[in-house]
Amino acid sequence: MLFFKIKHFYAAKTKPLWYYYPKFANLMKIFFQFVMLISKLPLKIQYIFSDLIFVTGYYIVGYRKNIVQENLRNSFPEKSNESIKKIRKQFFKNFSDYLVETVRSFTISSHELRVRVQHINQDIFYEAHQEGKNVILLAGHVFNWEWFNALATVIPQEKCFPVYRKVNNSFWEEKIKNIRNSYGNHALEAREVIRHIFKNPNDGNSVYMFVADQTPHFSEVTYGLKFLNQKTPAFIGYDKLATRMDLAFVYCEMKKVKRGFYQVNYYRIYPEKEKFEEFEVVKKFHKFLQNTIHKHPDNYLWSHRKWKYQDSVKIYDEE
Repeated sequence: MLFFKIKHFYAAKTKPLWYYYPKFANLMKIFFQFVMLISKLPLKIQYIFSDLIFVTGYYIVGYRKNIVQENLRNSFPEKSNESIKKIRKQFFKNFSDYLVETVRSFTISSHELRVRVQHINQDIFYEAHQEGKNVILLAGHVFNWEWFNALATVIPQEKCFPVYRKVNNSFWEEKIKNIRNSYGNHALEAREVIRHIFKNPNDGNSVYMFVADQTPHFSEVTYGLKFLNQKTPAFIGYDKLATRMDLAFVYCEMKKVKRGFYQVNYYRIYPEKEKFEEFEVVKKFHKFLQNTIHKHPDNYLWSHRKWKYQDSVKIYDEE
């Protein structure tokens, strides 16, 4: 009977395991209280947990080491094995920091976040505001993308909308959404954001924050491009906006200055002609992102199977 219920859960993927076993829900709530306690500790102490996560994940468990190795090797064929291993090891250190910093996000104040994250080139947002154009902010999975949400507290736009993918777990969906809604933000689920942008007045008072290097589901893969020496399926939802609306597209470049401190540079993305052509903004974003990764390759999220749907690409741009 237990086997049947677990099998049904994984087959349907509609009801969490604690739907059948309510005690799991209580355990999850207890675990979250523990997470909140950790979140309130000084960050210096939290980084001790990061060190423990790194040692456990890298040396004992070997969490996704082969995936990271493969992604790095395919992305940087010119680098030696020694260089790849060095990048891999530093990635796992940065990834461990990212995990505890995400926990910290539950309780970190806007003041502390403004101290820890320096926003450069803010004039871009004032220019877009004066032009009466809403901003589409495009970031990659560069550490720590979770911490640029406090941008909303330092720019003239009245409304900021972080875009996120829905989490299957309803409990964590609510908690993670609360992080996205901090600092006056209004989080939007990815499936509803395009409709929201088309309906919202394009008056320069809104910023939409995309982590734009998401890997689309294989059923949604259409366009792909050469990125990091590989055929890469690309998320193109924001491309429809570029070709149909007069918006300000901005690239967000995250840089880890030192542990717990980041610098964010913003760069306006302009079309070659009067308006963006199809897939033009997608290609320009990926060129910006690739340049960022080449400068600090250990600060990118290498642990996901980003290239697993290569064969599903129908339109491939190798330029």
